[in-house]
Amino acid sequence: MSGRIAVVTGGTRGIGAAIADRLAGEGFRVLVAARHATEGRHECRVCDVTDPGSVRALFGALPRADALVNCAGLAGTNALDGDDAVWHAMIAANLHGTYYCCKAALPLLPDGIGRIVNIASVLGLRGVPDQTAYCAAKHGVVGFTRALALALAPRGITVNAVCPGWVDTDMARQRFTELGISADAIAASVPTGRIVTPEEVAGAVAWLLRPEAGSITGIALPVEGGALAAAP
Repeated sequence: MSGRIAVVTGGTRGIGAAIADRLAGEGFRVLVAARHATEGRHECRVCDVTDPGSVRALFGALPRADALVNCAGLAGTNALDGDDAVWHAMIAANLHGTYYCCKAALPLLPDGIGRIVNIASVLGLRGVPDQTAYCAAKHGVVGFTRALALALAPRGITVNAVCPGWVDTDMARQRFTELGISADAIAASVPTGRIVTPEEVAGAVAWLLRPEAGSITGIALPVEGGALAAAP
């Protein structure tokens, strides 16, 4: 995969940063996109994925993109009797942003080897009572992934989703505090007895971008320590 260009949105921290590092190690030229430019190991471009104009400007400046990883997103609790702005922010960042980036990247992706991976969540595969907006957005990402995979199959471009559970990131630790739960309690609830690492999610993404994954498209791959295996 040496010399290929990969665009990773939300690639300056957490899961996105781990993905960017892993793809660079796989030989990709990695371009990370974030709302604020940062100094780091990879070329960074400013992009607000909720703004179609900002997304078009990002991809319009590229000669090509061999792989797109949509990792930018927003997590949080929303109450149905609360502020509607939380709902709209979740849908905009997680679902609309994925759509805008895929749409803008399509003309740049090469037939036969182009790859898209959308970072969804286990909450795109099941529900949680106080996470209605996040669940709706991530279910939407999974459904969009499946539909787009069929649309792009004639071009030989694969589209897949990776669905992490709790991942050991700064964002997750902030959520632990907000929810009043401990990392140890979360780890104990996972069949494997530990929280997923960002590098494990990055490994799943890297595998889906490899040539030998060329016949894998339209899947939602859980990376969650076996929690879904216990579901009815």
